[in-house]
Amino acid sequence: MKINPNGFREYDARWIFEKEIDLDGVINLGKGLGSQIINHTSKTNPRVIVGHDYRSYSEKIKKMLINGLISTGCKVEDIGLSLSPMVYFAQFNLDADAIAMVTASHNENGWTGVKMGIKKGLTHAPEEMSELKLITLNKNFKNGKGDLKEINDFKNIYIQDLIKKNKISKKIKAVVACGNGTAGVFAPDILRGIGCEVIELDCELDWSFPKYNPNPEDLKMLHAISKAVKDNNADIGFGFDGDGDRCGIIDNNGNEIFSDKIGLLIARNLSKTHKNSKFIVDVKSTGLFAKDKVLLNNNCKTIYWKTGHSHIKRKVNIEKALAGFEKSGHFFFNKPLGYGYDDGINSAIQVCHLLVNQNKKMSEIVSELPITYQTPTMAPFCKDEEKYKVVDMMVKKVQELKQNETKIDGQLITEVLTVNGVRFSLEDGSWGLIRASSNKPSLVVVTESTTSENRKKIIFEFIDSLLQETRKIGEYDQKI
Repeated sequence: MKINPNGFREYDARWIFEKEIDLDGVINLGKGLGSQIINHTSKTNPRVIVGHDYRSYSEKIKKMLINGLISTGCKVEDIGLSLSPMVYFAQFNLDADAIAMVTASHNENGWTGVKMGIKKGLTHAPEEMSELKLITLNKNFKNGKGDLKEINDFKNIYIQDLIKKNKISKKIKAVVACGNGTAGVFAPDILRGIGCEVIELDCELDWSFPKYNPNPEDLKMLHAISKAVKDNNADIGFGFDGDGDRCGIIDNNGNEIFSDKIGLLIARNLSKTHKNSKFIVDVKSTGLFAKDKVLLNNNCKTIYWKTGHSHIKRKVNIEKALAGFEKSGHFFFNKPLGYGYDDGINSAIQVCHLLVNQNKKMSEIVSELPITYQTPTMAPFCKDEEKYKVVDMMVKKVQELKQNETKIDGQLITEVLTVNGVRFSLEDGSWGLIRASSNKPSLVVVTESTTSENRKKIIFEFIDSLLQETRKIGEYDQKI
């Protein structure tokens, strides 16, 4: 039995299949999760919704997970090939006690994992992950008699739920790109259903991901969408990740718009009809939210919070916020717009509503925002057992630099936010971020300048030099 303890990450469980976890390890994970669900719900036979993504090995991993869950007494309801948001939706629709989605999301082939949750609309936070890790590794398992029920064609219930609430009054020509991931059997049908003219790009399921990983932060995927938008004279391009909970956007001119700016546009649009609302954004997101005139005029408040889908949806829930936005493309819509969880297709639908309501081209709507210069999310390799120590070193270093009034490109550090790694802001509103990745052995680096491309680069070079001094980091996945 093989199960690497490091696979229990901040809020998801992720392993390289066979190297770090084998099928017996997956059975024990199921036993651990089942025992945890029983402990939390005080039910002998809690109902658990289970689904899987389209990787070659996901279905057999799901079967082993189910075996473990059943052995503890869980009544498993298997909805088959799914998106993560479809599993989240099923918990509400079928009024179940918990969920487990077998997916490694956008990670490269070879990875597997599970997104899981007990309270409706939420997924495991660090406390639940630590608890699950202890139960699983110490084999503190419940023994019971559960069963398995297969729910056929739940896909159509999910699809119709999104379509019926979201019909649009104006035809939008949309490129829908799925990187050969699971969203390919959902997103085109749903967007056609609400009234879009859909141009499909890599929507055929192919678990080898022949062109690029289905990841809307991957520049290869974004460039392919951009080309398709220009070739087809489309109004918008949507890119979905492997399990459909994230969405990336390309405007009508083929320009990538980082998801945090899309979030700000959606927040502006919503603030007009939902005054006095709260919005939650992650620390990787643009600094424009904090001082946005439209949001402030509508008495809306923005809270910057920890990066990670579990952290943001929990904060949206606690703060009763209207919506939450992550730079990575996770958007969270609370009632009345959604159930609080992240659904990439619902995010695309909200962008369609934005286009209809404003009756302008996407490039025109984006041009109304102040110009900033942003880097993509960059991830230098750093071992799992070292990455949090490196971040602690960076927090101390940046706080010292602020105290010593060290200047970066002639600018003093005016604010240091340490809610998740370290985000430091300069006098002109430019900023840089260093944090530990929650699901891979790497750090995360992002910078944004309100002034120039050059300042953006100088902030990155400043951060990179601090990191190189630690001698703990390796190659970046992508660099400016």
